[in-house]
Amino acid sequence: MKRSATPIRTIIGSGGTGGHLFPGVAIAQELVSRDHENRVLFVNTGKPFEKNILEKAGFDQVSITAEGIKGRSLWRKVNSLLRIPGGLVQSMDVINRFGPDVVIGLGSYSAGVVVLGAWFKGIKTAVHEQNMIPGITNRILFRVADRIYVSFPKTMERIGEKNVILTGNPVRSSVFNSSEEKREDTFTILIVGGSQGAHRINTVMTEAVLRVREKEKMHFIHQTGGKDEAWVKEMYSASQTSSTVCAFFDDMGSQYARADMVICRAGATTVAEVTALGKPALFIPFPFATDDHQAANAGELADAGAAEVIPEDRLNGEMLAEKIEFYAKNRRLLNEMALQAASFGKPNAASAIVDDLYQLAGCRKHQRKKDG
Repeated sequence: MKRSATPIRTIIGSGGTGGHLFPGVAIAQELVSRDHENRVLFVNTGKPFEKNILEKAGFDQVSITAEGIKGRSLWRKVNSLLRIPGGLVQSMDVINRFGPDVVIGLGSYSAGVVVLGAWFKGIKTAVHEQNMIPGITNRILFRVADRIYVSFPKTMERIGEKNVILTGNPVRSSVFNSSEEKREDTFTILIVGGSQGAHRINTVMTEAVLRVREKEKMHFIHQTGGKDEAWVKEMYSASQTSSTVCAFFDDMGSQYARADMVICRAGATTVAEVTALGKPALFIPFPFATDDHQAANAGELADAGAAEVIPEDRLNGEMLAEKIEFYAKNRRLLNEMALQAASFGKPNAASAIVDDLYQLAGCRKHQRKKDG
């Protein structure tokens, strides 16, 4: 593990969804594990989800004004554009007060203005692209960032910049930490619809459970999101199906440890977690994701035999029940998928990024001394 002779101060622009926030948490965890005097500040839009996750993780945060543009009505787009100058001024004020050595953006709209603010002030900047297909914020920031970190090899080809490093997508330390032991006599399925759940997956899953045979040999771990938790829990109970149901699991490492397979969306964070842990997955990409990036994320793994992909428009309870029964009876195939999934995993992504952030921060510190 590389260490810096002096602590560094880092601003992380991330949030909006778990896909943008969790990699930032992983980077922050790696920074403070290297040196307890390192300082990290998150900049986001202050959504309750963001505040809750960061408070539990123990990181400071400030909120600024920022909204998305793509996929919105004309009026919402105009309103979002009008907010950019205010968000930029707020970001530069945060930068002035915190005094970062380096600023990294994780692709959210709040990351856009804070990275631009750092660039205007001559502070070293980096961006991380979690998905196969870069989002609009990062496509803009690629032109000004000192460093670009990507999760997929094909993304490097799309960008074509010299300052691109293939690091993988950082995974939170809690995902790797678990004291759970797998029960070999039970086939356990983990259902994850993303950090805020997926209503369509929840609905089809409840239909599938009613059709699955030999449920007494199975256990279902289901992260539902807040809106669906109560009725999904009631369904498992009414059908006398062994289950663990929760709106959101703080101890994802324990849930992954118990799982023989994962049924999930194909957001970048979920893909990073299942590959880092070597878990076979049945991906159901969110069909309305920007530029259909979830299908692209899952496609490369499926092509290599590391996962299976079911488009949502083909999904139904009968099909899903058949898939669960098939994999329950074909453990060897699951093991082969797990090995292939692990070959895509980059569990040291956060470490690789922090190594490079130290270099960028060192350049900044050297410049400060020279200027002084």
